[in-house]
Amino acid sequence: MKKITDFVVKDNNLDAVDLSIYDGKTLLIVNVASECGLTYHYEGLQELYNEFNSHGLEILAFPSNQFGAQEPGSNDEIKFFCTEKYNVTFPLFNKIDVNGPNEDPLYTFLKHISSEKSNTKDIEWNFTKFLFNKNSDLYKRYDPRVEPSDLIKDIQSIL
Repeated sequence: MKKITDFVVKDNNLDAVDLSIYDGKTLLIVNVASECGLTYHYEGLQELYNEFNSHGLEILAFPSNQFGAQEPGSNDEIKFFCTEKYNVTFPLFNKIDVNGPNEDPLYTFLKHISSEKSNTKDIEWNFTKFLFNKNSDLYKRYDPRVEPSDLIKDIQSIL
């Protein structure tokens, strides 16, 4: 069966990134947007990264413009916004579709494996979160409204 670390994605500079570089890490994958009511989640995500990155947590952010056109910028504009406003240091990836006919294969996989543990298959909104343990197994899918700080206990339990 395919694992999250079997995928190759494009980073913010459109360079290929083999997610196998994250083998053995705890991963939090999030679809993000700069003009959303939940954009402040960047701050909490960065706090999680600051606290737990040295213990093996990686946060992978995938911008998407599919919800209310709330991520209209280019990859460079998104990176500038995230670093200037929220001091984001976790990896930002290429802007992608997370639903529909052009959805990125990574999100097809995320939705498929999480549909068994979630009441919904589609991504509902920006800042849907997927937490994976060190064995690349999905631990939990979180609703967009779940605050990053609400993930602390779960992250601590699987680090």
